Amino acid sequence: MSQSAPAAPAPLSTPAGGSRLGRFAARVTGPLGSWWRGSVIPGIEHRAVIAKVDDEASLTPRYAFMILMSAGIAVLGLLLSSPAVVIGAMLISPLMGPIIGLGFGMATVDGNEIRRTAMTLAAGIVMAVLFTALIVALSPIKDVTSEIAARTRPNLFDLLVALFSALAGAYAMIRGREGTIVGVAIATALMPPLATVGFGLATLNATVFFGALLLFVTNLMTIAIAAAIMARLYGFGPKLTSRQSGMQAGVIIVVFLGLALPLGYSLSQIAWEARAQRQARDVLAEQFPRQAKIDQLEIDFSGEPLAVRATVLTPEYRGKAGAQGEVLLARALGRPVKLDLEQFRVGTAAGDAEAAQLASASAREQTRRDRETAALVGRELAILAGVAPDAVLIDRDKRLAQVRAEALPGASLATYRALEARLAAAEPQWKLQLVPPPLPLPPIGFDGDEPDRAGADNLALAIWAARRTGMAVSVAGSTSRADFVLTKLREAGIFVQNRNSSVSGASVSLDWTIGDGTEP
Repeated sequence: MSQSAPAAPAPLSTPAGGSRLGRFAARVTGPLGSWWRGSVIPGIEHRAVIAKVDDEASLTPRYAFMILMSAGIAVLGLLLSSPAVVIGAMLISPLMGPIIGLGFGMATVDGNEIRRTAMTLAAGIVMAVLFTALIVALSPIKDVTSEIAARTRPNLFDLLVALFSALAGAYAMIRGREGTIVGVAIATALMPPLATVGFGLATLNATVFFGALLLFVTNLMTIAIAAAIMARLYGFGPKLTSRQSGMQAGVIIVVFLGLALPLGYSLSQIAWEARAQRQARDVLAEQFPRQAKIDQLEIDFSGEPLAVRATVLTPEYRGKAGAQGEVLLARALGRPVKLDLEQFRVGTAAGDAEAAQLASASAREQTRRDRETAALVGRELAILAGVAPDAVLIDRDKRLAQVRAEALPGASLATYRALEARLAAAEPQWKLQLVPPPLPLPPIGFDGDEPDRAGADNLALAIWAARRTGMAVSVAGSTSRADFVLTKLREAGIFVQNRNSSVSGASVSLDWTIGDGTEP
């Protein structure tokens, strides 16, 4: 970036025939502007600042390496829901350099500098998003943690944080106070939103993807514009005509409004949700005695109706509190409500409420663990079945998980049964059912009037497969042996049909059949 000695801006003036307020503003700002141009701007080492900005905004191997490292740390911190790890990623991220460089390029109206910093920034963004998406794709953990969720709903306050932080960062760059950049890096949080974008891309979660992308774009544009404003203020760039200055101001205002409108709507939605939380708490408290305490209140605003879950510690159980609370909440919030109300009866003696609160917290913790275990079981069962996780049916109350497996190349019924047994051994508290595809049933070999060892194993496998699929089985073989197999299948609750009892041979053949009736 080339930079000549800064030209002194034209003195502030009031148009001919201007208002009294305009003339007053000119008298006030005139001396201030003269002092700024004569005392502050000459003390800035413009060439040294430009050289530092150029260095920080260059696409170098070091820049690429630090992008990948900070992105990796950020996405792992998000997956682990570790704020300390996420902060570490913010500190080493080099994204602030090219963004401030972009702002200086806009201030100095340097097209080459704008293109160079934009390419550096674009390369960093692409590397960060693809690298984090790869890590998430390979990770067994793909849950939306609190750290991820916190970066999916930007609001107007995020815009203001970015603005104030950017002004501080640009000031630190111009005045040579590099230590301030550390705080700015933490405040603006450029890399964690990008890592969240990568998470949304890898998990195909549009809400996470676009929410985090809006937060990143907000930070990026605000930092660049604030840097441009500070650069102009400190005398960087050529002298502009009044028309050029007006156009520049207009562009800045349009960009800020374009960001502020959706972020303002998001902030209003968050404020409404906060009011809804307070209203819901007040409505539920009115259903119980004064000694009662709302221990927990959660509202899922994404569903229709609103899902409200509440836990109340009360000395007096109210049987109709749930139904009444649901009606009153719907009236107060203006939307349909589904209330899940749990009451813990406590005494009025000292310590009773605390004991009940501990019991409630323990129950919630157990519920949380059950949900995590259910999610883990579902993912493992989906992997074994070769299907998507949402294809697994889970009943947490009964601790039952069931999935219909896809046909795997070279797999037999025995393969699916072994897979189910292996996962069941790892999760003994759950009942896991892997429904196999209707592959051929094995023949039942006999040694005399009883199945031989392999025949007994095949009969047990056929019973398992028929129970899982719910399909009927037809039996063919010599009369006595076929009757033996028919009896065993009926005792196991399997629908059977005797296909042919006159067939002779050492084994009994089984096959799937259509129908749910049994032989009389």
